[in-house]
Amino acid sequence: MAAQLDDLDRKILSELQQDAEQSLDEIARKVGSSKTPVWNRIRRMREQGVITRTTAILDAEALGLEACFFVLIRTSEHEAEWQRKFLKALKERPEVLEAHRLAGDIDYILKVRVKNARAYDTFYQALISEVRIYNVTALLSMEEIKSTTVLPL
Repeated sequence: MAAQLDDLDRKILSELQQDAEQSLDEIARKVGSSKTPVWNRIRRMREQGVITRTTAILDAEALGLEACFFVLIRTSEHEAEWQRKFLKALKERPEVLEAHRLAGDIDYILKVRVKNARAYDTFYQALISEVRIYNVTALLSMEEIKSTTVLPL
């Protein structure tokens, strides 16, 4: 169930999404409120699970992780034990930034960030050694056009 948010909550969330390191005074000034009500609302939204964590966003290329692959996975196995092993393997691989189960011809899509094609192959070989996969298609992103963590409010 979606949390009940008013306009002030949404303004606060918008400011936090842009820069979570802002002081409470800065956020309060920008949203037209005072510090204590802003703090109380942030605390409430944390308790409700609207704000799940605060983190730093790193530049992958600055860290030498220049290759982004979208990996399409088809499986012929849908048993609970296979799925448990597959999900465990994905969660243990730091290269996997996102994983989604899909409707349609493809069962899963992964977003994988690595240094280069050789590093992707190492990831791929490790994955298929852990779980049985029917078909894997890797698509190399040539250019990232848009990437954001900012949700529409």
